[in-house]
Amino acid sequence: MDDLFFDPKAASAPTPPSVDGCLTLIDGTIEKWSGEYLTVNSPVRMSKKAQEAAGNDDDKICIGKYAMCDEATALKGVGAAYKAYDHGRGEWPQMKPAQRIECAMKFVEGMRSKREELISILMWEICKNSTDAAKEVDRTIDYIVDTVAELKKMENDTNPLMNVGGVVAQVKRAPLGIGLICGPYNYPLNEFMTLFLPCIIMGNTCVLKTPRTGGLCHIPLLEFYQSCFPKGVVNVVHGSGRTVFTPIMKSGKVQILAFIGTHKAAQSLHACAPVPFTVRLALGLDAKNPGIVTAQADLNVAATECTLGALSYCGQRCTAIKIIYVHKSVADEFVKKLVAKVDALKAGLPWEKGVNITPLPEEGKPKYLEEVIADAESKGAKAINRHAKQSDRTLVQPTVLYPCNSDMRCAKEEQFGPLVPIVPYESNEELEQYMIETHYGQQAAVFSTDSNTLPRLVDFLAHHVTRINLNAQCQRGPDVMPFSGRKVSASGTLSLHDALRTMSIRVAVATKATKENIDIVSAILRDGQSNVLTAELHI
Repeated sequence: MDDLFFDPKAASAPTPPSVDGCLTLIDGTIEKWSGEYLTVNSPVRMSKKAQEAAGNDDDKICIGKYAMCDEATALKGVGAAYKAYDHGRGEWPQMKPAQRIECAMKFVEGMRSKREELISILMWEICKNSTDAAKEVDRTIDYIVDTVAELKKMENDTNPLMNVGGVVAQVKRAPLGIGLICGPYNYPLNEFMTLFLPCIIMGNTCVLKTPRTGGLCHIPLLEFYQSCFPKGVVNVVHGSGRTVFTPIMKSGKVQILAFIGTHKAAQSLHACAPVPFTVRLALGLDAKNPGIVTAQADLNVAATECTLGALSYCGQRCTAIKIIYVHKSVADEFVKKLVAKVDALKAGLPWEKGVNITPLPEEGKPKYLEEVIADAESKGAKAINRHAKQSDRTLVQPTVLYPCNSDMRCAKEEQFGPLVPIVPYESNEELEQYMIETHYGQQAAVFSTDSNTLPRLVDFLAHHVTRINLNAQCQRGPDVMPFSGRKVSASGTLSLHDALRTMSIRVAVATKATKENIDIVSAILRDGQSNVLTAELHI
């Protein structure tokens, strides 16, 4: 597999980035961090042949460094956000929506100017292939633009005064306060912005804790976090979650916890708040989404979609298909088709054309996958595809395991990697029992051509997951659709509309419908001095 690793002398070899992440943005000032830092090595490793030619003993490629901020810096960051919000009296929460939108659009232009740099960082730091890296940047820009459009629609739709039962009122949305925001390593830009942008555009201030892996893409954006928003509105720190997150949550100054990661980490963070129920949660957490291939499935469609769903970005997506249930009557044929498609996937470096399988960013993931495969084999499963169990340092080829059962770790744990467990089943009751017992509840993918048997299964799944994909892989998007989960998979709902609601609260201004009161309200509307009582906006 050595030919799948990096040779800097190759004609097509790109230059690795060098990103100085020893920076913080606090209270409007970007400062050089002089304390402890972490060297960032790419999951892309030097080929042994290139090492020998260069006389180099180390196969690692350094692409930057991170500031490992301390507790005092974390508290300074949340203190700056607290001061900028000033109990709702700060410049940002007092701005009209149109003004906040203008700031967001300036940020978009800044991000556009960094597009190629961001794509390069995503390829080198988290090994997202060139197509997916470009898609993440472009989709993030589109998300911000679409969120702005949704806010305009929301402001105009909720603007009219209502007169009900002798009470005149106007209902608007107001910010909650200070948000603590952290995205995941696998979508460090897009998933981050689905939390950050709704939070900020609704008038909240925030502390951004960049992900420990994948956070380098935020360093080129620091200048825009600083210049596009008022002082103290956006504060950016990096470091270990225990050191940075814990004191911020314990401070009692956070009203929004927007976090994508594991449910155990989210539960621990939420418990740190002095009064946990006062903290609004926007959480995207673990998932173990099943693909269900029924006896009536189009097996070509099912095999194609399950391969994409299980192994896009090496399965490192919360929305990935992480276990496949296939009816015994079609299991052998389905497995044959799936294995053929898995074996056709190309492994290599992220910038190479047509590459599907790239090195894994998590240092301990190859060893973990080995252990899970060994557990399955000890209980009767077999690794059945051509490149199964093959790995070299950070590069791990996909492994298809069959037949699996519910006693195996691969059926219980979220593998978050290129591992495809397949479980044969005979009755819908077996599927139902799995869905009842699992701790997870994000999505399911059902493959069937029979409209007579589908309704019962779909209706059952609707009580256990929040999205059912028919003859298609599990996925997030389009962003107008709700993204949520049951059980430990999520708290709160994210979509363009829902995210804005999650990051704000409804406030009503009401009065008795007397002539005097209506005259007062009319005068306020006419003068346009209030952010809550407002005339038609048309922003």
